[in-house]
Amino acid sequence: MAQIIECVPNFSEGNNMDIIKQITNEIENTDGVKLLDVDPGKATNRTVVTFVGAPEQVCKAAFSAIKRASQLIDMSKHKGEHPRFGATDVCPLVPVAGITMDETVELARKLGERVGNELGIPVYNYEFAASEEKRRNLANCRSGEYEGLPDKLTQPEWKPDFGSAKFNATVAKTGATAIGARNFLIAYNINLNTTSTRRANALAFDIREKGRVKREGGKLTGKIITDKNGNKAYEPGMLKCVKGIGWYIEEYGIAQLSFNLTDITVTSMHQVFEAARERARARGMRVTGSELVGMVPLQAMLDAGKHFLKKQQRSTGISDDEIIKIAVKSLGLDDLAPFNPRKKIIEYLMEEPGQNSLTNLNLQDFAEETASESPAPGGGSISAYMGALGAALGTMVANLSAHKRGWDHRWEEFSNVADKGKQYHNELLKMVDEDTRAFNAIMDAFAMPKNTEKEKEARKEAIDCATRYAIEVPLKVMRLCYDSMEVMKAMAETGNPNSITDAGVGALAACAGVKGAFLNVKINTKGYSDTNFVEKVLNEGDELEKAAINAEKEIIDIVNKKF
Repeated sequence: MAQIIECVPNFSEGNNMDIIKQITNEIENTDGVKLLDVDPGKATNRTVVTFVGAPEQVCKAAFSAIKRASQLIDMSKHKGEHPRFGATDVCPLVPVAGITMDETVELARKLGERVGNELGIPVYNYEFAASEEKRRNLANCRSGEYEGLPDKLTQPEWKPDFGSAKFNATVAKTGATAIGARNFLIAYNINLNTTSTRRANALAFDIREKGRVKREGGKLTGKIITDKNGNKAYEPGMLKCVKGIGWYIEEYGIAQLSFNLTDITVTSMHQVFEAARERARARGMRVTGSELVGMVPLQAMLDAGKHFLKKQQRSTGISDDEIIKIAVKSLGLDDLAPFNPRKKIIEYLMEEPGQNSLTNLNLQDFAEETASESPAPGGGSISAYMGALGAALGTMVANLSAHKRGWDHRWEEFSNVADKGKQYHNELLKMVDEDTRAFNAIMDAFAMPKNTEKEKEARKEAIDCATRYAIEVPLKVMRLCYDSMEVMKAMAETGNPNSITDAGVGALAACAGVKGAFLNVKINTKGYSDTNFVEKVLNEGDELEKAAINAEKEIIDIVNKKF
């Protein structure tokens, strides 16, 4: 698996689009890097940029962008609602795929060292890249903000990890930068029907992990309680891994709760939203919607959509697009501006253009491409597609059953079946293109040169590798098609009686998928050198085909008996 990291630098400019564009040009002009999102904020005077790519290229792009920002932004003249202390205020690296947090930490420290040495900017490593515990927290590194830097840089305990420790002319312009390695962070704002920053802050303190300062008698005006070292004591808030404050946004004319969700496996976006609604109601306010700043992982949106579907006692075994639509409407993500999932969900923006994907074709184009003189898509892709349609029919019956009048008490039972059917459906759709890729890999291997002994050996090895995969793909299709028949059987037995024939047709399609995929397994095993592997695969395929035929007969008998 290729190594991919994400970088989410925050630049202290949110109004001058020419400056923002000059900075992001540095990123876009770096090969091997994809700019995903540029999100400027006028009131905060801050732009959140998101890009991904190979680790070395991402670090190269980050350095170029930090350098350009230091040339264009003068922190001595900067004003904004968001806490900040540098032209490039923060620059976190986030592991996405094929890379560990430890490796990402090393990248962050090397980037910090280069920024400090070559640009003279004071750099503080934070989160997982922190050199000591107190520097893990970004708020600690940034305490005092830009205005506090002249004093902070003189304190031995706050000497930068890299770069200048003096507030010289260069630092007066650039400020300091926090460079770190962290898990995926969601910047999430919740909209309130108030203009009061004080009341928004009170809500934020209720919810955020840090909570609020302890006071004697629990009164807002009571004396602040301190520990033995004289530090303020805090009353913890409701939710772990949540940082937050309240602020007023002139641009929108409302107060917001501004949260950073630092670990969504601990506290999810919808949990924060629900907590905000609860506490706002208790304090005489109302949540009107919410806003995502930057990118969000697909899973976070799916989790939110499923949470609200379950509250409605509706099936969650529906398409991702529908689940996301429920999440957007439930969280009010379109309250302040239209919300386009294709521009906000990181996995969607990382997808390569899908013009070569068979599953992106419409039905007529798919059929015509199959009928063309091109050898792909062939029987393997069609077998996978038949299986996908079979699983889709079983899923449809489950969803119809979950929504049937009078069966409200059974919605969760059918939702679970629909979820299972959707998983089979999704996996089989992937196999439509995977089978064609496997076929093309064999063709590419046979086209390799064979002029020398070394070339012949490389070609033979490539052919063997491609052939084995071309056997494994249809075998996986067989397994998925057969396993999906449990959904059709369950729906034939207990599903909506008005849709029982759909479950039957689903079983026919799934069984056809098994049979068709087995033909591809058998033809691809012909001449493959590993005879033990071939024997094992053919035995499994034979058993799967017999089991699928029996399952099809059983399901059709159930359907016919119910007429």
